Amino acid sequence: MQQPLWSPSASDVATSRMDAFRQYVNHRFGLTLEGYAPLHAWSIGQRADFWLALAEFFEVQFSTPPRELLDEGPDMPDARWFTGATLNYAAHLLRRQDQRPALISITESGTREQLSHAELSAHVAGLQRSLEQAGVVSGDRVAAILPNSWQAIVAMLAVSSLGAVWSSCSPDFGAQGIIDRFGQIEPTLLIACSDYQYAGKSIDLSDRLAEVLRQLPSVERLLLVPGPAATQGARPACSQPVEHWQDFYQPGGTPGFRALPFDHPLYILYSSGTTGVPKCIVHGSGGVLLQHLKELGLHTDLKADDRLFYYTTCGWMMWNWLASGLAVGATLVLYDGSPFHPSDTRLIDLIDTERINVFGVSARYLAALEKAGVQPARSHRLDSLRSILSTGSPLSPESFDYVYRDIKHDLRLSSISGGTDIVSCFALGNPLLPVWRGELQGPGLGMAVEVWNEAGQRVIGEKGELVCTRHFPSMPLSFWNDPDGSRYRAAYFERFPGVWAQGDYAEQTGQGGLVIHGRSDAVLNPGGVRIGTAEIYRQVQRIEEVLESVAIGQSWQGDVRVVLFVRLREGIELDEQLQQRIRQEIRRHATPRHVPARILAVPDIPRTLSGKIVELAVRNVVHGQPVRNTEALANPEALQHFRDRVELDD
Repeated sequence: MQQPLWSPSASDVATSRMDAFRQYVNHRFGLTLEGYAPLHAWSIGQRADFWLALAEFFEVQFSTPPRELLDEGPDMPDARWFTGATLNYAAHLLRRQDQRPALISITESGTREQLSHAELSAHVAGLQRSLEQAGVVSGDRVAAILPNSWQAIVAMLAVSSLGAVWSSCSPDFGAQGIIDRFGQIEPTLLIACSDYQYAGKSIDLSDRLAEVLRQLPSVERLLLVPGPAATQGARPACSQPVEHWQDFYQPGGTPGFRALPFDHPLYILYSSGTTGVPKCIVHGSGGVLLQHLKELGLHTDLKADDRLFYYTTCGWMMWNWLASGLAVGATLVLYDGSPFHPSDTRLIDLIDTERINVFGVSARYLAALEKAGVQPARSHRLDSLRSILSTGSPLSPESFDYVYRDIKHDLRLSSISGGTDIVSCFALGNPLLPVWRGELQGPGLGMAVEVWNEAGQRVIGEKGELVCTRHFPSMPLSFWNDPDGSRYRAAYFERFPGVWAQGDYAEQTGQGGLVIHGRSDAVLNPGGVRIGTAEIYRQVQRIEEVLESVAIGQSWQGDVRVVLFVRLREGIELDEQLQQRIRQEIRRHATPRHVPARILAVPDIPRTLSGKIVELAVRNVVHGQPVRNTEALANPEALQHFRDRVELDD
């Protein structure tokens, strides 16, 4: 009988913020809720009371209290939360004003800078004054092309303190990818770095910035942040005035905070853009703040003085999520650069040197560590490490085994899943629940997460569509330039009217956990049977010679056949013997229907800029169809390896 990989001790439960919140709810509402399941059920059944209790528990400071907690509206996307309330997101992230570290910013080359909470506040105050003098007002869009650095956090907080709207990309975006995003929202100010480092190389951005600025006529000025190789005089050729970060402001004083409506726009994030121009997703201040307080404070059990790390860039929603760790008083450890330079243990080293408590990475990163033979349990102390978080793609059961075998046996491994769409999670970790192999621990509080079959019926122990049946505060306010909301409704509410369909192919287990089997739009249908691509990847990951893979369904003779592309270790050839081993592994651990009809080798696999494999783009290339927006890809040249493959003609 399967046993959990980790279970909370009585002490773990008693000292967790989640259990403290349960007790608060019981006292506040005269209840006797015991354990997580009853607490979750109450949070769904009494949503207004739940979100109010959460705001009270974390001492959210409303400049104006709400006159109504929840206006349901005629349909799910029309609900409004905390009507009449005003607050400021940045104010909550800057409440702590002492000398304890707030930000530790580390570059690939090893440069380390640290700001205390008091110093962070002083930097925000100084930048805020200069932004106001430059004419930035509430509602303006401020766009950024920045590394994951302390300057990015300072800039975001200064912008949001004024009620302006923050939107960011990472420096590895191409010019057209940046223009496709920022061109839609018409920013008045661009904050960008002059250069950045990755994998031991320094990349100058002068020409790219010049191209971007030529095609963003709304930008009135450029604020240039020095990169690792920059000089004071670094400047792209552009018509807009250029201000240098070092000269633009002087830190000092106390920031002011504009009181804003609960649903005032805070962030504009972007869909991946692999099927067209990226959608501009507008998120509100109050919803983001409450959702992140819940996820970081309760589900992650992050406390004041804890150190939180997530390997991310400013182009991925996990950066926005990471920033909210300041709202619970934690220290953010920021890293920018390759996770494997100069060695495979670069990020693992940070756990010990920076005393990291919560360590967040992608599923791909953990799989790569295992493939590289890295065994941190033998080489590192890791005594500060309490939890590992993983997202970006489904975490395979084998990666669960790897973490507990080769990294640390007494930590909580939390596979989490949500998305840019909600800048948060549907399902994630939980300090009150055990960790089961291959499973997300369960749905978040206030999230009415279910799995539905094709008929719109809830199923348990069967695969289907991941849905959320009730409104929650961090749903997008809107899509930018979508005045009637038609594009927004089409994205999430056409599949099941009035119900949010996330686009994940998932399964709810008997013990309350969730398994994500891949994206719904990438599900394979050989013989009419739905197969999630993650089910195939989990088996292929077992093969030592294979570094990574991508599976698609190829239309063939009136049906669909599974085609698997593999990227192999250097010097390995895809001979018949290796193909047979791959097929046998898939057949043994999945089903005969999962076995690919064709297995082909490729030297590279295309990914989005946030590192996600793009099955749809590969499928389009195989079928001779156009890929609409290659600027959304980190390595668009990889698509050529899938074009006109004669092996797929018979």
